[in-house]
Amino acid sequence: MEKIIAASGNKDKIKEIEAITRRFGMVVVSMKEAGILVDDIEENGTTFEENSYIKAKTIWDISHKTTIADDSGLEVDYLDGAPGIYSARFAGEDCNYTRNNEKLLGLLEGVPCDERTARFVTVITMILEDGEVIVARGECPGHIAEDFLGEGGFGYDPVFVPEGYSESFAQMGTDAKNRIGHRARALEKLTELLTERGL
Repeated sequence: MEKIIAASGNKDKIKEIEAITRRFGMVVVSMKEAGILVDDIEENGTTFEENSYIKAKTIWDISHKTTIADDSGLEVDYLDGAPGIYSARFAGEDCNYTRNNEKLLGLLEGVPCDERTARFVTVITMILEDGEVIVARGECPGHIAEDFLGEGGFGYDPVFVPEGYSESFAQMGTDAKNRIGHRARALEKLTELLTERGL
């Protein structure tokens, strides 16, 4: 099977991606497993697409092997798309999940439900061995709750309620979230794009 190098050390993320790529004869390995030791990649893009590409291209430039990367975040309409690409460090460089959520809820205090619309976004970039770039974007629309709901998940899961549901991602559980979530939708799109190319 062809090996794909993931610009990530996150085992859960790699497992999720490989569930798709394995159908196309591709097995995903981490940078470390591929013998690539890179410090933090500077994500200085202005969009999810740019940051995803920067991560994939950094590893492709070193390996010249098929590489995959993703960039994800939360966009809130009332905040003009913030936190967006800054989702992980919304409350500052030394923040954590709780502080990020507290800042978000504080900025939306008093805002009615119909104005709290938001979406989770994932953009996956795959650079094939020959340099061809494949980009797949997935979105999960919903709204921001007025308080923390549930203790599961991570990141903004306790405050994000997906469209058509009454529970937050944190309350739904991993299986349900992975079925309807933004990364699952991006992976579905990636599947379509790989199939179109006859891979």
